[in-house]
Amino acid sequence: MVAGVVVLGAIMSILDITVVSVALETFQREFDATAAEVAWTMTGYTLALASVIPLTGWAADRFGTKRLYLLAVLLFTAGSVLCATADSLELLVLYRVLQGLGGGMLMPLGMTILTRAAGPERVGRVMAVLGIPMLLGPIFGPILGGALIDSASWHWIFLINLPIGLAAIVYAWIVLPQDEVEPSETFDWLGMVLLSPGLAAFLYGVSSIPEHGTVTATEVWLPAVLGIALIVAFVPWALAKRNIHPLVELRLFANKNMTVAIIAMALFAIAFFGASLLFPLYFIQVRGEDALGAGLLLAPQGVGAMITMPIAGILADKIGPGKIVLVGITVITVGMAMFTQISADTSYTYMLGALFIMGLGMGGTMMPIMTAALATLTAHNVARGSTLLNITQQVAASIGTALFSVILTNQIKASDTAGAYLASRSAEGDQNVLAGIAEQFGLTVEQFTSFAASGKVELADSFATVFIVATVLVACCLIPAAFLPRKKVAPVDPTAMMGH
Repeated sequence: MVAGVVVLGAIMSILDITVVSVALETFQREFDATAAEVAWTMTGYTLALASVIPLTGWAADRFGTKRLYLLAVLLFTAGSVLCATADSLELLVLYRVLQGLGGGMLMPLGMTILTRAAGPERVGRVMAVLGIPMLLGPIFGPILGGALIDSASWHWIFLINLPIGLAAIVYAWIVLPQDEVEPSETFDWLGMVLLSPGLAAFLYGVSSIPEHGTVTATEVWLPAVLGIALIVAFVPWALAKRNIHPLVELRLFANKNMTVAIIAMALFAIAFFGASLLFPLYFIQVRGEDALGAGLLLAPQGVGAMITMPIAGILADKIGPGKIVLVGITVITVGMAMFTQISADTSYTYMLGALFIMGLGMGGTMMPIMTAALATLTAHNVARGSTLLNITQQVAASIGTALFSVILTNQIKASDTAGAYLASRSAEGDQNVLAGIAEQFGLTVEQFTSFAASGKVELADSFATVFIVATVLVACCLIPAAFLPRKKVAPVDPTAMMGH
């Protein structure tokens, strides 16, 4: 019953990230804005999410997980309703930030509530429950977003959160146990001043890379360097003896399982979330699918994950997560390697089979890694541990998305015809627009059309090359995975772990 509450909250926050990605073109038309301006509806949400995650561990200890969870759902739901009423892009971005403040707390809080309720011997099973929205959100978000925009209007991608949010609030109020708040811990103000803006600045710099296509642009390196400087300054302060309750508990790295799991999580998130961007893009740009069609074609990945995730959760509790993660990553690598062979006319059966294989591997990877991290923590440290995991995942996912965007863009730029093919697609049969593009290439419309037609093959080749990078990165996850516990994880003595 407790898992049901947490999954409802997680579904809202994770679906929202991917549902909105489908609506960006609609926002451009509605608000007469450029792609870069509209991207702030995504960036604003992500930055708010990253800024509030570090506060969650302290706030959960200070105010109790139930109260904070109710507040997070309320903030997220209120932000969603306000987004639907926005009549300008500036207001929409502002309300997305409000949504992000609530959404950022939902995942680390959900992990904390579930882990405390289940106890260390059942962490694998509850993580498998929480993993369902984490893996299915990116797959079914575009399907839901596309369907709502096509059948109703963009307002509904936000309004759909109202009934889910209200249900989650009532459900959480009834089911979650009453809070037993410990004596108040001091708040780490200096830590907040350093870490939250540091994370936000770094992620802003990283998320600007795809737009500029290079790391050397001032809009990219300046905020990223500033963010890194603030994060680096936070480290000695967090480890200082006089700082008894740092904003993020870096001393948890004294726990070997936690450290190995976080390294594995970072590598996996870069590879998996970065590569996840490529699948729908291939279906849309090379095969001419719309957002809804691309979303439906990704469904086998979700089906595969749903099959293996519950099994992996039970096995992680019984035999330890190490062996399961090694098998999971190997299976994903096989599925990803199949995508290195794609062309402009690869059969859908082959690709859907590869996605299904990857899904099977995903179900046995992400959640067992989290199990390895949290199973050895004491009840008091679970909130801090889940905060640390969520920060790692958020930062790594942003790095992965930027990395793969830049590699793909550079591959397309290196090919004359691939860029021409995309440009001809953007004209959508409008002869005047097509004539303007052809003129830029110094060709007639007929010459340009035949020149661009050959670009479809080169565009597919560009995707295949990027999938080689993705396959190598996923395979690299096997190194930290080899150090994850290979037997049932036992909780450690808190005093030994904290080095006191």
